[in-house]
Amino acid sequence: MTSQLTSGVIGMLLAGAILYLVRRDHMHGSYALWWLAIAASILLLGVFPPVIDWLGGITGISYPPILPIIVGIGMLLIRMLRMDIDRSRQERQLRRLAQKLAILEQELSNVRRGAAPETNGIPRGKSAQVISLTKSGDV
Repeated sequence: MTSQLTSGVIGMLLAGAILYLVRRDHMHGSYALWWLAIAASILLLGVFPPVIDWLGGITGISYPPILPIIVGIGMLLIRMLRMDIDRSRQERQLRRLAQKLAILEQELSNVRRGAAPETNGIPRGKSAQVISLTKSGDV
């Protein structure tokens, strides 16, 4: 009975902390949903331990208490993959923004020096144009 109470309190505290962080704008909504799902699963499995035995029987796991550990490790791996995807997207955006900034700084320095709008004898309007590398979901 005390383990059920402890798990229930942990689940409720985790959910309360997540809601507090979202309210204070310290955590984005999509991340909060992930953590609220974890808090709900802790609360559900802690308060109703027979659910673990039932799920273990359905999945064919002979030792049901290992099921939350397997699910937890799987969720961590999914979370790590999601973080790597987000980080790769942000690095790509940062690289593209740095390239655009370099182009704009070069154009600004040309304007400040009073350079003609032509580059290497080619009128600016007919020179090679910078192709935007952004996708519809980026930047």
